[in-house]
Amino acid sequence: MLTSKPFSKARRALLSAALSVTVAAGFLYSPAEAADPIKVAAIYTVPVEQQWVSRIDKALKAAQERGEITYTFSENVANTDYERVMREYAEQGMDLVVGEAFAVERAARKVAAEYPETAFLMGSSFGPAQPNFAVFDNWIHEPSYLSGMIAGATTKSNVIGMVGGFAIPEVNRLMHAFMDGATAVNPDVKFLVTFINSWYDPPKAKESAFAMIDKGADILYAERFGVSDAAKEKGLLAIGNVIDTSGDYPGTILSSALWHMEPTIDRAIGAVVDDSFEPADYGPFSFMSYGGGSFIVDESLAPADAVAAAKEKEQEILDGLFRVNVNDTEPKSTM
Repeated sequence: MLTSKPFSKARRALLSAALSVTVAAGFLYSPAEAADPIKVAAIYTVPVEQQWVSRIDKALKAAQERGEITYTFSENVANTDYERVMREYAEQGMDLVVGEAFAVERAARKVAAEYPETAFLMGSSFGPAQPNFAVFDNWIHEPSYLSGMIAGATTKSNVIGMVGGFAIPEVNRLMHAFMDGATAVNPDVKFLVTFINSWYDPPKAKESAFAMIDKGADILYAERFGVSDAAKEKGLLAIGNVIDTSGDYPGTILSSALWHMEPTIDRAIGAVVDDSFEPADYGPFSFMSYGGGSFIVDESLAPADAVAAAKEKEQEILDGLFRVNVNDTEPKSTM
């Protein structure tokens, strides 16, 4: 557990005083209303509009709108600058720093250890570390499996193209889950898999998707921006990932696996507020059972029996009766 911090002591004193006043006045007591907002900063290596980052930003802005935090962020931070930006926010007295340590694991953990009074919650492929380095990830393999079921039942060519950013565990497990869902309902389906080695390069992702269409793919798994644009231009269907883009691509997005960062962020904020923040793995809060992931489907584009089967499997996941396999190895094309 983090050592007691000045802001925590002050907050406890404030809450105690507020409790006395509200009880005496006969009003209900709300800690969220009484406490001063904590200071939160986020560090992003890509534009805040990027899928993964946008979910974190959305959850933090919601907390700010509730008055629980003040929120600032830096976007497009180069890996070589990441350590410096972390230090700057810690020096500014941030109570919680949120970010992504995938490409800067050693540097990020080193900085966190130098500022034990600051809580760090970082996207990471590895585990938490004392005294203050907690980790998270977008574990949306469950809704990815369900979107795979829809795709496998909908494809007519039995060829699905998949374009990813980097072949890291966080991406690999979602793609494998999707492939498992597709083959569970259609053993004949084949996959074309490409990684563009970038988190944000829509033109490159679009070109990769066009190449897959030329090879017979009639459904595209859009792990990156740009893929759905290719599907739209060719009159084909796409599978969304992390965010719902159906409003931008009407008639194109067949199904999506969505990530909701609120359960993770809200728990981290609560732990900082009550001075109980510990280095822990927040990853499970992205599971569907915690509301961290969800599945949507455009029922006008999918076979009715496929929608029914996917929703039945969704309920089994929520009831704890079905577990989606986790496979972190790099997925390969099967044709």
